[in-house]
Amino acid sequence: MKKIIFLFVLFCGISCNQSKENNKKGFVKEGQEQSEYESFGAEISPRGSFSSSIMLEKFESLRSGDTINEKFSTTINSVCQAKGCWMVLELPGVDDVRVKFKDYGFFVPKDIIGKEVIVRGRAFVEMTSVEDQKHFAEDAGKSIDEIVAIREPEKSFGFIADGVLIKK
Repeated sequence: MKKIIFLFVLFCGISCNQSKENNKKGFVKEGQEQSEYESFGAEISPRGSFSSSIMLEKFESLRSGDTINEKFSTTINSVCQAKGCWMVLELPGVDDVRVKFKDYGFFVPKDIIGKEVIVRGRAFVEMTSVEDQKHFAEDAGKSIDEIVAIREPEKSFGFIADGVLIKK
């Protein structure tokens, strides 16, 4: 019995020392990493997110009606100025991805354009109706001329986020 207790104490001591060594070498604990972000919706970790270029490849492999669950990081290009109920995120070299929030369950601040963001949720490809495009343009504060110029549905990348992290 004493041997088992000794081995347990020894194992705990080695584990604690290893954890301290990892912190000295630049490894970051989950809590410390999380503090760099403001969180909205479900709690998510910044670890394991794809870059926007990898996410673009994933979007391009989808057909209309397909969905995949992913987490990626990029920059915020625009935000709903009425309530913060959607945002548009940058994807390299193409139209951007419109992000809505799961079950309309949370919103984001309206002053976050240009900030880094990590989103987790369901990615898909869809056809956006003229009516929806005009609604989004109005929410984004576009001019009447820009809104009236929308006349055709367009293929777009969509994302329903259940969790969002915005870099402070």
